Amino acid sequence: MTEAAIESLEFDDIQHILLTRTPAITGRYEFLTFDTPAGGRAWLSELLDKVQSAADVQATMDSSDRWVTLAFTWTGLRALGVPEDALASFPDAFREGMAARASILGDTGANAPEHWVGGLAGEDLHAIAILFSRTDEQCRRSIAEHDKLLARTDGVRSLSHLDLNATPPFIYAHDHFGFRDRLSQPVMKGSGEEPTPGSGDPLEPGEFILGYPDEDGPVTLLPQPPELSRNGSYMAYRRLEEHVAAFREYLRAHSESAEGADLLAAKFMGRWRSGAPLVLAPDHDDPELGADPMRNNDFGYKEMDPFGYACPLGSHARRLNPRDTAHNMNRRRMIRRGATYGPALPEGAPDDGVDRGIAAFIICANLVRQFEFAQNVWINDKTFHELGNEHDPICGTQDGTLDFTAPKRPIRKVYKGIPAFTTLRGGAYFFLPGLRALHYLASLRESS
Repeated sequence: MTEAAIESLEFDDIQHILLTRTPAITGRYEFLTFDTPAGGRAWLSELLDKVQSAADVQATMDSSDRWVTLAFTWTGLRALGVPEDALASFPDAFREGMAARASILGDTGANAPEHWVGGLAGEDLHAIAILFSRTDEQCRRSIAEHDKLLARTDGVRSLSHLDLNATPPFIYAHDHFGFRDRLSQPVMKGSGEEPTPGSGDPLEPGEFILGYPDEDGPVTLLPQPPELSRNGSYMAYRRLEEHVAAFREYLRAHSESAEGADLLAAKFMGRWRSGAPLVLAPDHDDPELGADPMRNNDFGYKEMDPFGYACPLGSHARRLNPRDTAHNMNRRRMIRRGATYGPALPEGAPDDGVDRGIAAFIICANLVRQFEFAQNVWINDKTFHELGNEHDPICGTQDGTLDFTAPKRPIRKVYKGIPAFTTLRGGAYFFLPGLRALHYLASLRESS
């Protein structure tokens, strides 16, 4: 047994979002700016006893109805009064921020930072408060309490917020295109969770949480001081508007039947809307398979579908999790959290101009090696799997000039001029501190 496997996770110091998925159905993301260091620290101090650790949530999951997570941009850490030498110890990607790295991420055209909403591209974005709730009633209470805190605290204010309108009316969590979500997540050693068949072996916690060994061994280059970085992580926030009417219209225009439209949608995603993977159900949806966690990830591509006849090489699911066809896959895994926002568009309804989509957090220990690699190589590399002229059909940057290839015998089908089915409406890089680090940040007044 390796040293990495022996080291215990400090559940009582890790913010719950890293290790647990709460049964929240609604909530709010509140984006904040600190006009003064004292104001930011006062706001943080008031919320310290509201932020739950992974241990707290595991013990109270059935009885709790609200969950709070706090995270900070690099400029937010500076605004709180973190010393300059500590600020300089953070990696370049986090210090620069997501907007400054738009060209690396493929955030161009309509996805470029100049089009982002809510002040997310500015340097005065300092923090996010993630307020998840089990019920709409509790959500209203949580928002009201936080609004009161902001009203009585000088030097901190809300830049913007995003309300999470629960998932569309499905039994399971789905996006607005109708696809079942939350199907494939990595598992950490020491978390107490067992991976489902096909999900891969448990990974070293240092792939996701700072202060632990990763898949290559002990990690020595960490932000300083240790009390700030221990049990922390990074979150890449992405707010993607989903163009539901455009997606449905493209499927109709390029299919000869409703069944053909469903199959084309599955080809784009790599799974049927039920969650059933195309590798295991290539011709027809299988909702029972999609709902079975012991079967719906139990597949690979290298032996079962090497040429993409079932699941196209460029499909969304295959790009974001190439499984056994990717080199060093264990160094690329990420944890995904998030929720939908905006009302569902009724089936058959025309575009109503309402902003709806998914607002997700991608959690990892190394933004460049994990998140930025996925964006640059897996999502927006036109030659992924030697395809030639394709981006991810669901979340890749699309301008109407790229293709999507569905391998087929005897002649493959190439769909030309893929439109943008999603548009990036905002994003940011956040540092997710451990609970002791939150106390460190709140007490900076004593040493500043």
